[in-house]
Amino acid sequence: MSEYILSDEARQEFKDIWDLIALDDVEAADRWIIKLLESLDFLARNPHAEHTRKDLTGENVFFWPVGAYFIIYQIQEIGILILAVTQGARDIPSYLRRRT
Repeated sequence: MSEYILSDEARQEFKDIWDLIALDDVEAADRWIIKLLESLDFLARNPHAEHTRKDLTGENVFFWPVGAYFIIYQIQEIGILILAVTQGARDIPSYLRRRT
């Protein structure tokens, strides 16, 4: 297993993250996106490096912290499905409930 798939929501979140950071610094926005993409590559190669967060959700999802962000994903036969890329400081339980 060495593949990841971005959900439509996660793809939009990548764009939103870049747009927000780029308001202040385009190079910093590029660096963050590269850092997040490197984490996706790592997770695709090592899907069981995950962290469960039963304190945040009972859903069958896993979390990987990257700086101030969480990559939220599921392990599937073909690889990992990236459900979300979001700030860890937000109310994650409410955020996930709104998305289901």
